[in-house]
Amino acid sequence: MWFVYIIVSQKDNIHYSGISQDVSKRLDRQNNEKNRFTKGYMPWILLYLEPFHNAADARKREKYFKSGVGRKFIKTMVKNCAGSPPDR
Repeated sequence: MWFVYIIVSQKDNIHYSGISQDVSKRLDRQNNEKNRFTKGYMPWILLYLEPFHNAADARKREKYFKSGVGRKFIKTMVKNCAGSPPDR
């Protein structure tokens, strides 16, 4: 099983999306300075998780989240998670 995950920095509300077969291990690595991009924004919390049967489908979904429409969707989720009203 593969997962697309989105994590959000508790430091400054930026997000990061990726795919993994072991999301808890991946999140642990990102919270322990093992990833060049994420180490400056720790701590991270899991915002979103979506399962897939194969890596190809997970990669397609991750690519969507990195598109303009996908980034807008994530920003809305981050705002809602932080308690702010969504953009109108």
